[in-house]
This record gives sequence, structure tokens and C-alpha cells, in this order.
Amino acid sequence: MNIQQNMSLMEKLSILTAAAKYDVACTSSGVDRRGNGTGMGNSLACGICHSFSADGRCISLLKILFTNECIFNCAYCQNNCNSDVKRASFTPDEVCELTIEFYRRNYIEGLFLSSGIMISPNYTMDLIYQTLYRLRNVYHFNGYIHVKAIPGADPVLVEKAGFLADRMSVNLELPTADSLKKLAPYKSRTTILKPMRQIQNRITENKDELAIYRKAPRFVPAGQSTQMIIGATPEHDYEIMRVAETLYQKFDLKRVFYSAFVNVNHDSNLPVLPGGPPLLREHRLYQADWLLRYYDFKVDELLTKDRPDFNIYLDPKCDWALRHLEYFPVEINRADYHTLLRVPGIGAKSASRIVKARRMNKLDFSDLKKIGVVLKRALYFITCSGRMMYPTKLDEDYICRSLIADRTQIPREIREAGYQQLSLFS
Repeated sequence: MNIQQNMSLMEKLSILTAAAKYDVACTSSGVDRRGNGTGMGNSLACGICHSFSADGRCISLLKILFTNECIFNCAYCQNNCNSDVKRASFTPDEVCELTIEFYRRNYIEGLFLSSGIMISPNYTMDLIYQTLYRLRNVYHFNGYIHVKAIPGADPVLVEKAGFLADRMSVNLELPTADSLKKLAPYKSRTTILKPMRQIQNRITENKDELAIYRKAPRFVPAGQSTQMIIGATPEHDYEIMRVAETLYQKFDLKRVFYSAFVNVNHDSNLPVLPGGPPLLREHRLYQADWLLRYYDFKVDELLTKDRPDFNIYLDPKCDWALRHLEYFPVEINRADYHTLLRVPGIGAKSASRIVKARRMNKLDFSDLKKIGVVLKRALYFITCSGRMMYPTKLDEDYICRSLIADRTQIPREIREAGYQQLSLFS
């Protein structure tokens, strides 16, 4: 461990932003809170994250660790107690100062604060709570805050932090308890799920309180999320998606994030990745996750024990459609909304527009293009007034070859390869 003494604030910032780059569980806020006229900032549901919004707009978040010191020895983590890395820690006031000064300069729109475990979970969670308390009540910051709850910390501290944050997350780390035991022996699935359940229950109670008294303080109004590392352990996609489906159903999570494993420690317990991080696999998991949350799919429809991994050449929706050609072609002018959702190339917005537009007139392929349907995928699976766009045989091999030829099946950033994160120092 390389502990640096007497660091400047910018030196700490450089270390602790770099240390946070593998934590991907930051997302759009999902919550509206207008400025109150006395404080600084607001939070808009259109999104606060250190990424790109749905409309392509780059939106920024100060994404840092409170400290990269840690008492645990998780094999996959670059900040584990045995790693030879520079160590640094902020004070609560330093995090507040950075957040406020960066916000005033229009560098950021909110804060994502995670942390290593320094001294103990309680000690670390208390520092995080102090930071949030000062940011809200001393510095009067009303912007978006996403904070990590520390597993093993006192539930009272988690609750107090939850009344100051917009979103909280507890990282599941790895898909199964056995994998966690192997690579993070000082952590347990029970310890991780306990604060998840606490946050879920308190959010439910808070909704009842707000129904009675609308000015009651809000507890984690944007909900909670979690993250799983993909590729560090041998689970198949089927096991990973079953875990995600269970979390959505039983813990009311807003998002499950999937982080392609990056071998930063070269531990003998970790797999060798000659092709680099499994970014395409991560991408397919996100696509399937979207199908679970917005398209009424179930995991058992997408994968089975006999076919436990996604097709890397086709997105999960196209792959499902190819294996269920008995449901196609779908007649655009008669199919219900849920049937339209299952057609490759038709999204939730496009399906809704189709249902509304056909009340006035029968739709043809030129109409579908204006509505936003991706015809180069959809044309194999739909008819308009009983006719296909081109004479097309409903043959799995033929359609599969045609879809694979579509380069958009694999995102450009993955085709061109590379793993990087935006930096304040780029």
C-alpha cells in the first residue's frame, strides 16, 4: 500500500476519480426536484450521469470514491488491501467543495459517491453520511446525488443517508454466492442483500408517508440499483439474467448494471482475457435487461439451461425472433401493442405510435419508416395489409445471414474496440 501524505486536493481528485472508473452503476436521476430559491442546483428526471443520454447528449457527473483505502482483499478490485496503488482519502468538506466548485463552473450536474472500506463499514458509512449532510444543509446543494450504501454498516446510518440522497446502490459484485466466496471471502451475499431489503422497505414506507403528508422528507426518491461484474467467474448468461430478474421482482430495483471484467490485478484466481474485457457480452446483457424491463420478456424465453448464453452476433430480440418464426410475420395494421413489441426493429415508442396512427389510416412501409421503425430488421417479420416489403422467405438461415450482415448488430465503439472512461483530466 502506497499512502501519500500531504496531498493537494487536485492530487487526491486525480487518484480517486481514476479509482472509481470501474464502478458503472451510475445512471440518470429519475427524479425531479426544483431549486428552492435558497440553495444551489436542482435535479431533473431527464438524466444526470457520467455518460450519454438517450438523445445523445453528454451529461456529466462528478464520479469519485471517498477513499480508495480498503480493509478487504477482493481479487477483482484494483483497490484491495494488497494492491500496490497510491492511496488517498477525501474529507467531507473536500467532497463538498469539489462538488460545489465544479457545479458553479458548469462542469457537472450532480455527484456519484462511492468508497472503499476504511477502518470499518460503520466508519466509512458515517463519513459518507457526514458528507451528504454538509452538502445538503451547510452548502445547500439541491442537485442530484447518487451514493453507495456500505454493506455491513449500521442500518441507522444507511437510513439517514437515504433521506439525503436521490438514489442509492449496493453492489452485488458477483452473480452467485459461490463466486463471491471465492473472490471476495470477506463479503457475503447475506450482508449485501440486507441493506438492499432495508432500502426497498423504507422506500415503500416513505410512499405511504408522502400520501398522507406531501411535505414529508423523501427517502431515495429515484430508487436503488446494483452492479454485477461479468466475466470474472464462470456463470453463464442464463444464470446472470435469472439473478437480475429476481432482483427486479423481489427488491424493486430500478437498474441492474453489468460491468465487463477488467483484469487489473492479474490474480491467479482470475481468468486470463486474451481478447480484453468482454464488452460485447456486456452489451448483449444490457439489451436483454432492456427486454425484461420494457418489453415484457422473461429470462426463460430468451435463454435456457441447454442454451445458456446469448448469440454474440445478433441482439437478443432478433435471436429470439429467429427461434420463434411460428409467430411471424406480424400484420402491422392488426397486431396488438404487446405483439408489436416483440418484432425486431420496433421499439416501445414505435409500437405506441403504430397503435395510434393506424386508428386514422392503414399503414404502409413508408409510414413505418417515418414512425421510426428500423425496417432493415423488421422487414423479415412484418406485413402491411398482408404484403411483405420485399418477397422474403421465412427461413431461419436466410434471415440470420441477412441480419448478421447488418453492422449495427455490433455497436461501433465495440467494433473499433477499446475500454476507456471520460476523465476530468483528459
